[in-house]
Amino acid sequence: MESILLTELTELGPEAEDFLVEGLLILFQAGAPPELAEMSVLHEPISRREDPPGVGDVVAFGDLELHVTAVGEKAWKNIQDLGHAVFKFNGADRVELPGEIYLEQTDLDNLKEVIRPGLRLEIRADS
Repeated sequence: MESILLTELTELGPEAEDFLVEGLLILFQAGAPPELAEMSVLHEPISRREDPPGVGDVVAFGDLELHVTAVGEKAWKNIQDLGHAVFKFNGADRVELPGEIYLEQTDLDNLKEVIRPGLRLEIRADS
């Protein structure tokens, strides 16, 4: 599978776990302003392709792999320009906001345990 994005999580803001419990992961590249960093998971990109992910592609949080169910029209530009992404684990097939990426539902308690500094997050093409 072709890698679309590979990044390493570096830090969890003090409010990031509260969002994870609600099924929301806010990602910002390291160096984000403090008011954004406190609610985000910070990361350092390793590689990224130009073309965005699509429905059916896989987002891997270490060994936890989830399929993309919807991608907002501005989501990939936000990742490219700001290192910013909003992942929702709701399985919906249409995003509410243009900067969001929706993933299939998962056990949110497990997610809270998985998301840690040092974890590699990868988005891979499913073809």
